[in-house]
Amino acid sequence: MKLVIPHPGHFLALKEICGEATKEAYEVYMAGTPEVLGSGRITLHAPLLDEIEQQTQYLHDKKLEMGIVMNPSCMGGQHLTSQGYNMFKWYFGKLNDMGVDSVTVAEPYLIELLAKEFPDMKVVVSTISHVDSPERARFFKELGADAITLDTNINRDFEIMEAIKDVVDCELRLLVNEACLYKCPFRYSHFNLFSHMTGVGNKPNIFSDYYYEKCMSFRVRYPELVIKSPWIRPEDLGAYEALGIDCFKMSGRANTIRWIIDVMKAYSNRSYDGNLMDLLDCPSELRDMFYIPNKELEGAIKQWMNCKKFCHKCGFCKATAERIIRVYEFKDMQRKTLPLREVQTKCAIS
Repeated sequence: MKLVIPHPGHFLALKEICGEATKEAYEVYMAGTPEVLGSGRITLHAPLLDEIEQQTQYLHDKKLEMGIVMNPSCMGGQHLTSQGYNMFKWYFGKLNDMGVDSVTVAEPYLIELLAKEFPDMKVVVSTISHVDSPERARFFKELGADAITLDTNINRDFEIMEAIKDVVDCELRLLVNEACLYKCPFRYSHFNLFSHMTGVGNKPNIFSDYYYEKCMSFRVRYPELVIKSPWIRPEDLGAYEALGIDCFKMSGRANTIRWIIDVMKAYSNRSYDGNLMDLLDCPSELRDMFYIPNKELEGAIKQWMNCKKFCHKCGFCKATAERIIRVYEFKDMQRKTLPLREVQTKCAIS
């Protein structure tokens, strides 16, 4: 098993992560320089080139690889201008000279550019490229991908993953702890918003993050959506290794260092006895609301491996949510949990 570990970007964080790195840790990744290219997610620290060089050398001394993520879903066409092309080629050349091991991008043009101009760096397709079928995987492989991070929406579709494995011989990666909505209607729009918020040029002066607020609202109203999210439990990694997929990427580079280390250890140990929400890269409001005993999900993978994704006919995730989810309640200066059904009944009455 190979674990790909998130990193907020500053050297002190890297030292702490490496200080407790497990033997399964394989690559540490962080965002690139936002003055060049944005990201599909929030970035806490914007590393300059000399920081990237210093941290790359530090990781190599620890026998770990450095990955740089520059995966905006929208670049406003700047990559197709002469100025943009020259800037990206110059920046990627600098990363190559520093010994950066891999660059993760979502834009097909950049995948081809990296593969042709800098063959010494591994080209990784971002999950934001939504590779969800054998045909789409083959397209990206043809462009020069050395590794593909699969669309999280197929994390529980073993038939499709097996078919992708059949048609491409590059490394396949799975994002194990992203807690986004399954088949989220806001996913493309939200990534586009982050791309412009973290990228070069004028930042949109938004009055609210509409997509975040709707996502939160849906999950509070329908807690079974948390169960449907395509996360992978540490205990279930073996089912994916049986398919021939052994590279697992953790989401969460905007979380605390302690959280990153704890999640790394849980996946390395292939076991976690506690609240599943502790492992998921999700808004803290949800972690403070729901308690999902991870061990009570034992065996659910067998259902998901054969799931046809017709939720209106199946009902397994909804029944599971009603059976195991508990809701935190703060009363008389104490925190306790109540069964989800009890809370829903109270809300319905009131």
